[in-house]
Amino acid sequence: MLRRVPPSLRRALLSSAYTHYGGAQILNPIHSPSQTLLPQWRRHAAVASSSAPPQSPPPPSPQRGPSRSGGGGPTVSSLNPAEVAKFAAIAETWWDANGPFKPLHLMNPTRLSFIRSTLCRHFRRDPYSSKPLEGLKVIDVGCGGGILSEPLARMGATVTAIDAVDKNIKIASIHAASDPETASIEYCCTTAEALVKEKRLFDAVISLEVIEHVANPLEFCESLSALTAPNGAIVVSTINRSIRAYTTAIVAAEYILRWLPRGTHEWSKLVTPEELSLMLQKASVSVEEMAGFIYNPLSGEWSLSDDITVNYIAFGVKKSETPSTNCT
Repeated sequence: MLRRVPPSLRRALLSSAYTHYGGAQILNPIHSPSQTLLPQWRRHAAVASSSAPPQSPPPPSPQRGPSRSGGGGPTVSSLNPAEVAKFAAIAETWWDANGPFKPLHLMNPTRLSFIRSTLCRHFRRDPYSSKPLEGLKVIDVGCGGGILSEPLARMGATVTAIDAVDKNIKIASIHAASDPETASIEYCCTTAEALVKEKRLFDAVISLEVIEHVANPLEFCESLSALTAPNGAIVVSTINRSIRAYTTAIVAAEYILRWLPRGTHEWSKLVTPEELSLMLQKASVSVEEMAGFIYNPLSGEWSLSDDITVNYIAFGVKKSETPSTNCT
């Protein structure tokens, strides 16, 4: 249906995409932690419903499925078989910088800048160190081919990386084995819920561009929280469910510019910043930082911004367990 786009609509969509990806909102690309990132970040306190973009009616089939959360913890897998099959079909292209995952390769340096800065600040590490995450146990949930897991390992973290697609894990393992710094990554074909049952705990839990593909986002957030040690960190990135995101991240990126395979994202499954904050809050995680991503088509690079209307990333802290104060 979207193949036949009238010229007038095509011009409008491309103009909208340029406004987001390359207009006056372009910031200087972030290359190293030595640059000051904080002024560009939107504090969680500023992410209020009053500042959110107006929500317009979605395209066909907008309704989100009913929640299956039973209130007794994440016992039902949030795995979505259709999404697993979708990514299994293109698993062999993970390390092709010009393939279907090109946008993630381009975004990776900026995502890592956010992760490095927030984790170093939270765990009181030196961001200028060559191994700033040394000694920290980190899990990459929905690791794909390992394009985020490997840089985390090079920063010194003890990395566990999981994915529900067996092909992804095999490709990631083979690629990591070629470098002594990444050969120690523990790759597993499993789910967050399965590791929760094993009572695994990590200092930092990271899940990028995954929550929009799961069957139940709330249960997924509960699982991420359950994997996080008290006072540990959680980092989640996704796409906002806004009309602007629909025109740029779906129609323009998938159907016009062909940056992503068609059908990669479903608008109705996207999560707004307010929804993500509330779900994490229900899972005992306090969101403390939030930032948006802006793409510069001239340089081909991404940078952090306070504009969270399309792509955004959030940093949260797992609430510490407080001992009982009952007196006898």
